[in-house]
Amino acid sequence: MILTGKQIIQEVNAGRIVIDPFCIEQVTTNAYDLRVSDLFIEYTDDILDPRKKPNTKISKIQPGGHVHFDKGSFKLGCSKEIIGSDHFVPIIHAKSGIARLGMFVHVTADLIDIGSIGKTTFQMYATLPVDIPVDTLIAQVSFWVPKGKIVLYKGKYQGSSMPMASLSYQSSL
Repeated sequence: MILTGKQIIQEVNAGRIVIDPFCIEQVTTNAYDLRVSDLFIEYTDDILDPRKKPNTKISKIQPGGHVHFDKGSFKLGCSKEIIGSDHFVPIIHAKSGIARLGMFVHVTADLIDIGSIGKTTFQMYATLPVDIPVDTLIAQVSFWVPKGKIVLYKGKYQGSSMPMASLSYQSSL
């Protein structure tokens, strides 16, 4: 079961959903719109191996600036908002207007673990050249009611404050 926008507001006010900063204007019918921050990560290795720590380059975009994506480019960004819940399962989706520009956001990693609280990393892939201004409403988070015993996330991405490159090398494969 998905929460409506009005229920999201109630759960934020009750402390059962974390959205910080919270802006009532970003609440939609059944989601909360997320802004993209000013930090982006690009991988610099020619070939990525999930067993090895990837080399990366971090870019900080100036206020009022934008990040450019060439067709076929991939970058990691993150939400300006800290989000999460110990009671609901957040799921990230691209805003439809952004998707219609050819920007894929969180296509394969949209499910946020219950108990994970931090800035969410956006996996961003451009099918067309596009410029994304900082603070753009790029994605939306919906909250789902879990069924069964809740076990809170305590993993390696907990408490992220910036985009996070893959940490798969820390896990046994």
